[in-house]
Amino acid sequence: VKVLRCEKGSHLLDVPCGNGRLSLELAARGYRLMGMDISKEFVDEARTAATALSSTLPEAPVAAAGADKSKQSVVTHAQADFILGDMSRIEGEAIYDGAYCFGNSFGFLDYAHMESFLSGVARALKPGARFVVETGMAAESVLHKFEPVSVHQIDDISVTIKERYLAEESCIDTEYIFEKDGKVESGHAKHWIYTVAEIRRMLERAGFEIMNLYGSLKCEPYTLSAEELFVIAERVRP
Repeated sequence: VKVLRCEKGSHLLDVPCGNGRLSLELAARGYRLMGMDISKEFVDEARTAATALSSTLPEAPVAAAGADKSKQSVVTHAQADFILGDMSRIEGEAIYDGAYCFGNSFGFLDYAHMESFLSGVARALKPGARFVVETGMAAESVLHKFEPVSVHQIDDISVTIKERYLAEESCIDTEYIFEKDGKVESGHAKHWIYTVAEIRRMLERAGFEIMNLYGSLKCEPYTLSAEELFVIAERVRP
């Protein structure tokens, strides 16, 4: 809220939104939210939570401006809307007063799709609006502590994470192995690793000016090996 500099009632874009963790909190504080995610399970969960939230807030339905209904599925509630869609294909122009990309989501896309994503965000923002990126996966943060194998216990589920760093692609290739009651399931994912300078350059090419780089929610300067990177960017006025 502080860095986006938006008044209550402003229209914000959360992409990708996951299960609406941040969208719903901001909606409860009086902001209008549009969340986008490619996971139907997450979007369904966010919509259910938004329905519950809407019963406690004044009715203020928000149209999904710029959305192509033939390609994207939208549900509208009092303060938070959620759209099932591809973050590299954001539609609309000069709709939002601010946007953010949190939860290590920056890096889900390879270079070409990342440029498409950032161009879409820039186009969808009003001139002068701010875009905040948060990630713990910038090269300067993650590579010095890279672990090929790690094991975690989540309630009664054992999770083994096996990772390979593909230097030729600047990408971490991950296998997740879940074990519970003798049953084993696995899945794979890739996360592209960008340096801080690459992130700056991509944002600038998309039409943003970099305002600040922080290494924590306390707005401390970003330094080598900081756990998180927060980039505050502003949509350049035409």
